[in-house]
Amino acid sequence: IFSMVVFGSIINEGYVNIGSERLYCVFNKNYDACNYGITIGLIAFLACIFFFMLDVKFQQISSVKDRKKAVMLEIGFSGFWTFLWFVGFCFLANQWQRTTPDELPLNQGADAARAAIAFSFFSIFTWAGLTVRAVQKYLLGTDMSLFTTEHADGNQTIQPYPTGPGPETTDTYQSPPFTENLDSNAPTYQVPIY
Repeated sequence: IFSMVVFGSIINEGYVNIGSERLYCVFNKNYDACNYGITIGLIAFLACIFFFMLDVKFQQISSVKDRKKAVMLEIGFSGFWTFLWFVGFCFLANQWQRTTPDELPLNQGADAARAAIAFSFFSIFTWAGLTVRAVQKYLLGTDMSLFTTEHADGNQTIQPYPTGPGPETTDTYQSPPFTENLDSNAPTYQVPIY
């Protein structure tokens, strides 16, 4: 949501025309500031959708290597995007600080610029939190069976059906469970007297 606010506010009110048909960026007439905010905001929004779908489908990924790659991709992207949001916040705040009131008559686009700066700041912590969550998922996977298909005790899984040719029984009927021929000469259990 923060990324939508950043790129949406810049697209909607981040450009003003001052006495001409040409549009100027509200951040000190620096097109790079507007383009940077729009780009990282839009890519962050699309990445959030991608990683949300990846989290939904994560349990269905059968390959251990693919699961590990997915978590490593999430760690790398989230960490890198935290850094880009920090750079974006510093860049937008710096360009907004250099903007003079003469460049924005009637404070056109000022609210949009402030919103983009504020939500760029909030996005730093949001993406840092996503990075920490991805690292925790990775550490959980190395401690438990997130990335492995073997049992924790190292025993192999027991196949419910025979996997190859082997001795097969021809008995079609089996005796019912827990019924044995009891030996009448066997000693019986005596209850201790207290």
